[in-house]
Amino acid sequence: MEKGPKFAIIKTGGKQYKVRQGERLKIEKLVSKEGKVQFEDIFQGKKVSAKVLAEGKRPKVRVLKFRRRKRYKKVQGHRQLYTEIQIEKIE
Repeated sequence: MEKGPKFAIIKTGGKQYKVRQGERLKIEKLVSKEGKVQFEDIFQGKKVSAKVLAEGKRPKVRVLKFRRRKRYKKVQGHRQLYTEIQIEKIE
């Protein structure tokens, strides 16, 4: 039996996540439409399997560009796509 918490560090979407079994998290949108996905621990070579729960869009982020005294103002909005997963097993 291992001592301490069982966790893994995975990399997806250009970011790293410290995950534990049973944890739910929202990551950058994955291309796979299957119900299951596999990740690899970047340090210890563990296999991490997860279940895809949902896909959606995050809340809107407003981007404002403004130049004073030049009559220039530009407003943009962005909603990032995400995939919600639940970590099932760390091997």
